[in-house]
Amino acid sequence: MTAAVVAGLLAGYGIAIPVGAVGAYLVAVTARTTWRTGAAAALGVATADGVYALVAVAGGAALVPLLTPVMTPLRWASALVLVALAARSAWTALRAYRARTLAGRDDDSLPTPLRAYLTFLGITILNPMTVIYFAALVLATGPSAPTTAVDQTAFVLAALAASASWQLLLATGGTLLGHTLTGPRARLTTALASSTLITVLAVHLVA
Repeated sequence: MTAAVVAGLLAGYGIAIPVGAVGAYLVAVTARTTWRTGAAAALGVATADGVYALVAVAGGAALVPLLTPVMTPLRWASALVLVALAARSAWTALRAYRARTLAGRDDDSLPTPLRAYLTFLGITILNPMTVIYFAALVLATGPSAPTTAVDQTAFVLAALAASASWQLLLATGGTLLGHTLTGPRARLTTALASSTLITVLAVHLVA
């Protein structure tokens, strides 16, 4: 079981650490809300990674040829959702700046923890590359791949824990960033910069 735990940790960190559009959006959301909201969003991403880890050990390799034909539309769907979220974030920041309430954290338009969790769960689930990554990793381990129910459970839980720890670290970074932004202009600049970065990374998904 130890080998399965180590493999799961490596898999979880391997898929979580590269900061893409979802990671950038996580930091941006936490910076303008609260750590609680950011933590909920982080757990949404980790939940999706855990689901895909479970799918991978339960037969993800068989799903790879089924997913391949729909990879392009799924990537487009994911990119469009991220661009829409980035646009909404930029619009909210501009509207708040004009009202000189950008520093306020009681804006009804800001996501609640539950909404943040569901949003980040959804945009991460849309990424089929995650299940392909986990399936490829399980295949690459060959005979040492988790086969028993205990080892598979250990692998999935370890991957979930690894992803959650990294995403929570990003959320904490977003909180610290938010605390350093004391003026409306600084918050507006950061919000627009993060929206631009998210859009660029989203476009990269389909480029």
